[in-house]
Amino acid sequence: MADAKIPLAYRDHCAHLLIPLNRCRFEQYYLPWKCVSERHSYEKCQYEAFKKRVAKMDELRAAKGGARSN
Repeated sequence: MADAKIPLAYRDHCAHLLIPLNRCRFEQYYLPWKCVSERHSYEKCQYEAFKKRVAKMDELRAAKGGARSN
């Protein structure tokens, strides 16, 4: 990931999809209608990770009796 120059903030479990996406973006001059399949797979991975975090937070709230942490 350091060779691909992925910033630390983006080194999550979807980073393996970000590397080909960034390579495609660079090769296609960041044209928005290019690299659609790579972008879709990366965004889907990010969304699935978000849904897992929400489910985990709901599970923790249920264990606490519905109380919020803040």
